Amino acid sequence: MKWFWPRSLTGRLVIIMVIGMLSAQLMTGTIWFDMRYGKAMEVPTRLVASELALRIRLLETLPLEQQVAMLAKISSPHFTLKQIDQPAESTRTETRHQAVAMLFENVLEQQLGQHLPTRILKADLQNRDGSESSFFSLLREDFPEGHFVVQVELPDHRWLEVNAHEGQAGLSMAPQTALYDYLMRIYVLRIIAIVAIALIVVRLVMKPLKKLANAAEQLGENIHSPPLDVTGPDEVKQAAQAFNIMQRKLIDGIAERTRFLAAVSHDLRSPITRMKLRTEMLKDEAAQAKFRKDLEEMEAMVTSTLHFVRNIDTEEQLRNVDINALLESLKIDAEEIGSQVTLHGKAQPLPAYARSLRRCVQNLLENAIRYGQTAHIEVVDTPAQLQIIISDQGPGIPPELLEQVMEPFMRVEGSRNTHTGGFGLGLSIARTVAQAHRGRLTLRNREAGGLEVTLTLPRTNRSNA
Repeated sequence: MKWFWPRSLTGRLVIIMVIGMLSAQLMTGTIWFDMRYGKAMEVPTRLVASELALRIRLLETLPLEQQVAMLAKISSPHFTLKQIDQPAESTRTETRHQAVAMLFENVLEQQLGQHLPTRILKADLQNRDGSESSFFSLLREDFPEGHFVVQVELPDHRWLEVNAHEGQAGLSMAPQTALYDYLMRIYVLRIIAIVAIALIVVRLVMKPLKKLANAAEQLGENIHSPPLDVTGPDEVKQAAQAFNIMQRKLIDGIAERTRFLAAVSHDLRSPITRMKLRTEMLKDEAAQAKFRKDLEEMEAMVTSTLHFVRNIDTEEQLRNVDINALLESLKIDAEEIGSQVTLHGKAQPLPAYARSLRRCVQNLLENAIRYGQTAHIEVVDTPAQLQIIISDQGPGIPPELLEQVMEPFMRVEGSRNTHTGGFGLGLSIARTVAQAHRGRLTLRNREAGGLEVTLTLPRTNRSNA
């Protein structure tokens, strides 16, 4: 059953609607049976009523004492007449039998020119083998036969009982043709119409929900994505309002955290500065050097932590960034301090957060220089995405730690020099900036030695461009 049940909510709603409509159609299929039954009963009913009228007119031409004997002569195996003492008690008949009774009385009245009370004791269709026609057998029979048991009151108040079998007078009911027409127009065309309407309606109904899902995905990648439009049905408006309130609270919470850490950083710098001054007053030069080193590390840690929390400027807007100029300026800055950097490839401008993107690439470049002494930048630009590949000739990273190393404050002891500076935040900041651009950051060890970091930024389907 799982293969039949779609994974998407749209598919499930369409299946439910189609099954519901078809179930209702099947339940109303009895209407078609009644119509088919009534059509098949019409010819036999008219024929039996007409034959009865002829025989009654014949009896009226004879004296009363000869009429009883004449009943046997005008009867046949398929049409028998007999006189009865009194009619059967009136019973409640089915709806389709009531229609047959009305037709029978009307034909009899037209033929005789007067109304005779009648009671239909039996009026049904039979198959060729004599069994009563059912829903399925009525579809197979070309010439279903009507069987009637009717009681009629004559003008002299005597009652006759008629037991008759009558066919379709050579008129085929063509059930296969009728069934094909019925199935084509009622089921096949209706299924097509229902599926088409269901797909359109469900897609319209699900469109706000899909928009909400896309907004949630964008929020995970960039918390400053535009708020949802509060439009549509009441439930969708309520969900959009709740989503926008949640986004606002998340932004306010992050801003509050940033302000708190900024305040802590500011407050810590004052005692650190005082401790630096007191350190300079120490007479023990060895102790002075140790205190100075610890204080500088504390100050650098506070600054790095604050940069990580801020990771992307909350007021920064997307704009076209000249990638070539950005990379060239970072290359020049690195070379001015004696580092060796090579750059290969060109790129078209890219919609991005300029300051954050520069910080991201700068962190990657500094890591490559710090741990590999040299760095090579490779630019691969396509209509779909931009890749900035930075490789070094350092010791690399153990394969099992390639993902963990991008977590905050994560450092790979033993494989990278812990005395060269840094607190394990550079890659974390770079990955956060990549995610804010709906991109990704991947690391791999080069076969020739060293680490290769690839920053992939998409050019298409940018939600905020």
